[in-house]
Amino acid sequence: MELAYYSDYAVRLVNTEEPSRGQDSLTSVEAVRELFGANQSAARRATDSDVTRFRSVRGRLRAVFEAADGGDETLAVDLLNSLLLEFPVSPQISGHDHRDDDGSPLWHMHLADHPSNATAGFAAIAAMGLAFHLTEYGVNRLGLCEAPPCRNAYLDTSTNRSRRYCSDRCATRANVAAYRARKRLEADRSASTGLTADSAQRTTVNGER
Repeated sequence: MELAYYSDYAVRLVNTEEPSRGQDSLTSVEAVRELFGANQSAARRATDSDVTRFRSVRGRLRAVFEAADGGDETLAVDLLNSLLLEFPVSPQISGHDHRDDDGSPLWHMHLADHPSNATAGFAAIAAMGLAFHLTEYGVNRLGLCEAPPCRNAYLDTSTNRSRRYCSDRCATRANVAAYRARKRLEADRSASTGLTADSAQRTTVNGER
């Protein structure tokens, strides 16, 4: 498994809350366990106490994205380093997958956590994954969706650093809103031009009289 894969842990956790909409799906231990995805052994460690702890880590991860999105690279790195120090992991070589041809192990790097609770384990993996993504692609590859009111986090993996939205849905919604805004502006300008021309015509007619 590529270490950059783990960066998705951070995105999944941050996006359990939509502050501008007042929505928060991280309200139960079941919601916490769902964040682990296929890692069921880690998910089983979660208890009700992890709900509050997960929310705390979520706020700190969102702060990393907010700093990066605002162009403050130093703050983003400092915040992420703080998480890395608090929630350490041990990189290990793993071979639990096998090659199709000869059955020999497919060696790859794996992040082994040694958590005291489910939150510590998840936070360690999320922070390390985000750190690998940041150092590999750059701080400006961490973003927050520009389609209001959505401010979901995303990781920009585009070749030209052009991503601005968290999903195709938000991109479409933003494009439609921009199109409608242009049409309203064109209509307003057209109406204003018509009124100006009509006023000028009346002035001319009155002057001829």
